[in-house]
Amino acid sequence: MTIRVVVADDQELVRSGFALILDVQPDIEVVAEVGDGAQAVDAVRRHGADVALLDIRMPGTDGIEACRAISEQTGCRSVMLTTFDSEEYVYDALHAGASGFLLKDVRRDDLVHAVRVVAAGDSLLAPSVARRLIAEYTARPAAAPAPRLDVLTARERETLLHLARGLSNAEIAAELVVSEHTVKTHVGNVLAKLGLRDRIQAVICAYESGLVAPAG
Repeated sequence: MTIRVVVADDQELVRSGFALILDVQPDIEVVAEVGDGAQAVDAVRRHGADVALLDIRMPGTDGIEACRAISEQTGCRSVMLTTFDSEEYVYDALHAGASGFLLKDVRRDDLVHAVRVVAAGDSLLAPSVARRLIAEYTARPAAAPAPRLDVLTARERETLLHLARGLSNAEIAAELVVSEHTVKTHVGNVLAKLGLRDRIQAVICAYESGLVAPAG
């Protein structure tokens, strides 16, 4: 199966560079390169894209608004591109439905890996990125009450706790001494019971509910 990608950035060299890296992969096809959010939303619709790489700051319709429209209107998953001088936008991007965040100086292999991970329905939670996102998110008032965790089993709560610490399925399996398949089932149950979209929202829920306290 080929992963169809839309790259949106108002800097031509950035988007062309990302597109060049991705398009040579046998399982990835860049179906559009665009310079603003409105064009990104249109391209996702027209091409049935699986993943959209969205610069947070773009003229006209920015990456956050594009992410919100894409999340609400399509099945495409969005990854935000940031330099981290734009941390004030992170909170809004998470609520808009972002499935991951990449630094613009991301390494070639990490970019390719991120697209594959997000296309597979997972979320990008690199520890170096997640700590900054969580710190920004938890510093703001919650937009809505956090889901009640008492709907989870003890093992599902353990799984959520490990998710919040940034562990992969393999690492969680080692901690709980179970198979990765079992962990995947627990993660799926956590998301379904709490009405969450993906692992990023699960991490946010863990902090907002008090299961995990922000470091500091």
